[in-house]
Amino acid sequence: MKHPFERIKASYREFRNIKAITICAMFGALSIILGYFSIQIGDFLKIGFSSLPNEAVAYLFGPVVAPLFGGIMDILKYMIKPTGAFFPGFTITAIVAGLINGFLLYKRPIKLSRILITKFLVIVICDIVLNTIWLSILYGKGFMVLLPMRAIKNLIMWPIEGLLLFTMLKMLDTSGLLKEVQTSRNSIS
Repeated sequence: MKHPFERIKASYREFRNIKAITICAMFGALSIILGYFSIQIGDFLKIGFSSLPNEAVAYLFGPVVAPLFGGIMDILKYMIKPTGAFFPGFTITAIVAGLINGFLLYKRPIKLSRILITKFLVIVICDIVLNTIWLSILYGKGFMVLLPMRAIKNLIMWPIEGLLLFTMLKMLDTSGLLKEVQTSRNSIS
């Protein structure tokens, strides 16, 4: 599956699969639960791992399902546990992150190097650039004032989050979930 349009079509077909929707719902619940264990450091920094289920959905279901999942989960998590003001820019960031993760991870082998490259792109584009822009708009602080501490935090978290995602995907592979998803994909094609 070398052509990006084929990847998009395959991801779009995932919507017809009840098992895929059910797995997305379970990962959504896990994302909400993990959101309760995040650590808020002031208004501008948060350390948490609730993005891991979003990345697993991107790996399993691709660049159509992952952005929708990310956007919906951003809104749901805010409705369930609001932290700060709601700002649609963060929903856009969740959608862009799902798109990047979906394109770079979907139907590809689980390799640490690929995961680290994908995480790096998401961290730079979404976490450092986009989210810093949204925080700058939201709180009236200068972009360059917020950028250094956000960049340092995200670059420190990059290998940690990459290793966690790699470990989680390997565990899903070992557990047979990935094979089960592949079997259900073949049954609807």
